Amino acid sequence: GQRQLQIPAPPAALGPRPCRTTVPDLTSEEPRRGLRPLRHSKSGKSLTQSLWLNNNVLNDLKDFSHVVSQLLEHPEKLAWIDLSFNDLTSIDPVLTTFFNLSVLYLHGNSIQRLGEVNKLAVLPRLRSLTLHGNPIEEEKGYSPSLPHRQYVLCTLPCVTTFDFSGVTKADRTTAEVWKRMNIKPKKVRIKQNTL
Repeated sequence: GQRQLQIPAPPAALGPRPCRTTVPDLTSEEPRRGLRPLRHSKSGKSLTQSLWLNNNVLNDLKDFSHVVSQLLEHPEKLAWIDLSFNDLTSIDPVLTTFFNLSVLYLHGNSIQRLGEVNKLAVLPRLRSLTLHGNPIEEEKGYSPSLPHRQYVLCTLPCVTTFDFSGVTKADRTTAEVWKRMNIKPKKVRIKQNTL
């Protein structure tokens, strides 16, 4: 048996003409045309595992799950979400409900705190993440020696590409050393039985 190369369906690419400010606005838009046509089910929903919402002015993901269900035939198979170049200030927990998510682009947003990354730890298949171009670059720990990279790699050990750069064995080792030096283990209190 030869292994067949599976070419994923083209993405449902929504935006930036005209820029949308809310997620529900996206349902009224026809996806951008790509090199390959977007296939649809008999119900008219897109047969894709990718949703590109980049280059809009979204500042929250209100109604995101509902809109994804309206747009995609199989929202549970969503594997790639591109939310780059929007105005998101945090990582919305709704993203953690897509357990097949393997690629998440959040670069060029307004995400303030590096700790937002913690929310993504529940995504078992997340392999590629982008965060560059967010205000978190100014947070302590986002210096030229790239401690933010170590933080992300400690928090998300399955990520193999971060900010479009592959994760090496040396990155993993450095991240582990950084974690031991900078992240204090949580103290576990043992209740004593009083008889």
